[in-house]
Amino acid sequence: MPDASHPSSGPASRRLDVAIVGGGLAGLYAIHRLRRMGLTVRAYEAGSGIGGTWFWNRYPGARCDVESLEYSYSFSEELQQDWQWPERYGTQPEILKYINHVADRFDLRRDVQLDTRIVSALFDVEANDWTLRTDSGETIHAHYCVMAAGNLSTPRVPDFKGLKSFKGKWYHSGLWPHEGVDFTGLRVGVIGTGSSGIQMIPIIARQAKHLTVFQRTANFSLPARNAPMDRERERRHKAEYAARRAAAADTPFAIGGHAKPTRSALDVAETERNRSYEAKWQEGGSISYLYAYTDLLVNKQSNDTASEFVRNKIRATVEDQRTAELLAPKDHPIGTKRLCLDTDYYETYNRDNVALVDARTDPIAEITVTGLRSRGGRTFELDAIVFATGFDAMTGALREIDVRTTAGAVLREHWAGGPLTYLGLMVSGFPNMFIVTGPGSPGVKTQMIASIEQHVDWIANCIDHLRRSKLDRIEATPQAELDWVKHVNDVADSTLYPLANSWYMGANIPGKPRVFMPYVGGYDRYKRHSEAIAAKGYEGFVLGRRTAAPVADAAE
Repeated sequence: MPDASHPSSGPASRRLDVAIVGGGLAGLYAIHRLRRMGLTVRAYEAGSGIGGTWFWNRYPGARCDVESLEYSYSFSEELQQDWQWPERYGTQPEILKYINHVADRFDLRRDVQLDTRIVSALFDVEANDWTLRTDSGETIHAHYCVMAAGNLSTPRVPDFKGLKSFKGKWYHSGLWPHEGVDFTGLRVGVIGTGSSGIQMIPIIARQAKHLTVFQRTANFSLPARNAPMDRERERRHKAEYAARRAAAADTPFAIGGHAKPTRSALDVAETERNRSYEAKWQEGGSISYLYAYTDLLVNKQSNDTASEFVRNKIRATVEDQRTAELLAPKDHPIGTKRLCLDTDYYETYNRDNVALVDARTDPIAEITVTGLRSRGGRTFELDAIVFATGFDAMTGALREIDVRTTAGAVLREHWAGGPLTYLGLMVSGFPNMFIVTGPGSPGVKTQMIASIEQHVDWIANCIDHLRRSKLDRIEATPQAELDWVKHVNDVADSTLYPLANSWYMGANIPGKPRVFMPYVGGYDRYKRHSEAIAAKGYEGFVLGRRTAAPVADAAE
């Protein structure tokens, strides 16, 4: 059975109710949810298989940092009960296997078109329709467009001088060869120590003749404590799935199972505080650690206690103290960048075949024919280079598409100073275009599948409301958009998040405007607010009909 239809089998032009851009977790759920409403839908996916980030990210050690029993769809109780995860944290192959199972179980493949990249999307304000064009010249006409292209789907390969001259092989964590890579006996350089680097470095170190890690910025990482799934724990969890999902929806991260903290880190004695941190460290997982006290993400003094505890763990683990100090982050509070999980990451630096290079004080100058050279003149002979340099997060996938309207609006221009959205769901000036977990939403700071389901449900309910009201157009107002962007940044400014130069602010992309993109007020708070907006008749949106004057903004 083929994965899905390909562009060669389709017509040169197609008409849909809803065109969906992306065939990952969000695109697949959008097919399922919208198709149940009787809408004609189709998702367009650039890859040769479904799965989104879990299709592309096949690097060694790729694994989810949210526990398997939480990181899964909740829309089907039968699916929740039937699927069995082999480990506490799902690996990339297991998650992709799960996604393919979901696609088969709910017959989603017939509405996915693979190997198809959307290159442009034009909204005709008179026809009230979107026209999307593919890289093969196919044209799609759709009344609504759902952008489900993902937040971490545009790999960033640094533009190092001399890369094309390198005689060895180079790889990017987000563009990993499907057949895998064997580093046995090779001299390998890994550039980057974010989440993907931290996951792959221990595995590559066990294969390579020698591994050199080039670190510009140290990142905090906690032990995952991964293990085979405890079947009794799984049984108890599944018996209470509905209640657990409801409890998770009432938390900032959309992850349940952790008691809400009640005290400040400064309200307890140091010995008691360290006992608490030690228990969280032994338990494993990032949410548990950040949930130790109420104020770790809003009070610098409290955060310092949590940060220093982890720095001391690094110092106690890494034998060479100079290396330990380089690995111990000192330029951002813990949790303000993506908090990584690992298995034996810090222990890896005790191996004789592993070296750490401080690329902050001595940056990489160029890639050479046989390796690379630093600005300080040091040369490194390498057989393979791995770029663990991340993505153009949250906006990259949409900015790659030429999105515009016949009224003259151009998304790249609208976002020139940073992304502007209302609720992370819509952009003013672009009617009938919805975004799943876009900038301005809490998506990347939550259990992503929970945010995906919440967003898609909101979009489906919105379209249903329009149909029942005999309306066919919705657009965010400029003022609502500006107010929401201000709110997102005001909330961020009330926390410690802006103290870090992170991809949350686009800091990993040269020239990208520094605007804090995710909503960090919490999944629970966002869900209540977005649902209240809908209950008030879609306050902050203009609803209308093509053949009649627009209905007044419900906010007026």
